[in-house]
Amino acid sequence: MDSEFGARAKAELPCAACRTLHRKCSPDCLLAPYFPADEPEKFASVHKVFGASNVIKMLQVVEETRREDAVQSMVYEANARLRDPVYGCTNAISYLQKCLKDLQKQLEATREQILESRKQNDQLLEVLRDEPCHYSSIYFLAENNYVCGTNNFLSDDVDQFGFCTDRCQMIL
Repeated sequence: MDSEFGARAKAELPCAACRTLHRKCSPDCLLAPYFPADEPEKFASVHKVFGASNVIKMLQVVEETRREDAVQSMVYEANARLRDPVYGCTNAISYLQKCLKDLQKQLEATREQILESRKQNDQLLEVLRDEPCHYSSIYFLAENNYVCGTNNFLSDDVDQFGFCTDRCQMIL
């Protein structure tokens, strides 16, 4: 019985807009679906910036399927205008656009570095392919950071891959 009374009382509560405007909330209230009674600050900010009649006019022009988005946009813009009366949400948009430009520049610089690194890698591989293979060559083992070298053309200290096993030094 108490839950039945609570449900009836909640159904009879005026929406935040009607409560703020001190009027009776009708069943076909245009603002009730978007400004529920438990979110009075939502309507208060929109009302303070745009005015109730302008909010109603804007919602009447918008298709019903897009009204929720329109209300969210109005709430965002109203809150931004209350925080920053001069620039409103334009300040946030400008800041985000500047961040986007900076990130695009960083991305372009990184892409150029990658291309340069690939070019250097290709040149190094080309030099290594053209280099005749001698046991006196210096071998770089990148995965282990070792430099191996020997002056013997026929060294006994060579592994199955042709790399010398004597006189290897760790490079830092």
